[in-house]
Amino acid sequence: MPLHTRAHWVTCEPSRYCGSVTDFPVPTPLDGTGPARIVALCNQKGGVGKTTTSVNLAAAMAEYGRKVLLVDFDPQGAASAGLGINSQDFDTTVYDLLLGSKVATKDVIVATDYENLDLLPANIDLSAAEVQLVGEVARESALARALRSVEDDYDVILIDCQPSLGLLTVNALVAAHGVVIPLACEYFAMRGVALLVDTIAKVQDRLNPRLALDAIVPTMYDARTLHAQEVVTRVREAFGDRVTETMIGRTIKFPDASVAAEPILTFAPTHAGSESYRQLARELVARGVAA
Repeated sequence: MPLHTRAHWVTCEPSRYCGSVTDFPVPTPLDGTGPARIVALCNQKGGVGKTTTSVNLAAAMAEYGRKVLLVDFDPQGAASAGLGINSQDFDTTVYDLLLGSKVATKDVIVATDYENLDLLPANIDLSAAEVQLVGEVARESALARALRSVEDDYDVILIDCQPSLGLLTVNALVAAHGVVIPLACEYFAMRGVALLVDTIAKVQDRLNPRLALDAIVPTMYDARTLHAQEVVTRVREAFGDRVTETMIGRTIKFPDASVAAEPILTFAPTHAGSESYRQLARELVARGVAA
């Protein structure tokens, strides 16, 4: 099914849902495809809206005419399920690419029902990869090697990481040009960001000098609570303009869309949650995070 293609602007009250945001311009069409900018969406804490952000940001980028590859890099396969794809049905997944299978990356990529959006699926097999990669030469670069052959086929490659700081996440950081951190507007989620930023710095210093912290995206924001407001204030004080102006609000429509196995952009195209992810896509393009 094609993604909703009409240009939208944020319609929610800034003080109640999205925060005070600029209306970033709709991205201009690109002359061609690639080479892709690779962005890892990471947070070692679970339940912060990471996969929701990965799926819906990919959908929004695709809606704006970008050719997008979403890499499901979590053994739970949540990103695959979020696009209506049962990764258990596939004989080959990203796991096989990491372990040096003879299969080509292009042959593992799956076309989704959404225009401009492809998926590199994962399933429970991926959970064995960390153990099996330990004895491999240049084990931290396995994903980078797998993606190298398809970078020119996409404008953006988004990697949905598992909630940990293990070898799989390090692989994502080595493959990436930048990192986007979805951060739930809760105190305990905020505490873990320092550890993740430290990991990013180590990977940048030792394995991937091009890696940059692109953005921190506040998620699950509820302006009715003083707690959420205080968390956002403290994160902005600590990280400045690395924190996006766009904030993703808390709404039942996100789990509803997950149950329906589709992005919120097609499940509820005019809902404020859809508007927020379109706004986030426009902001990240304006920041140079994506083409």
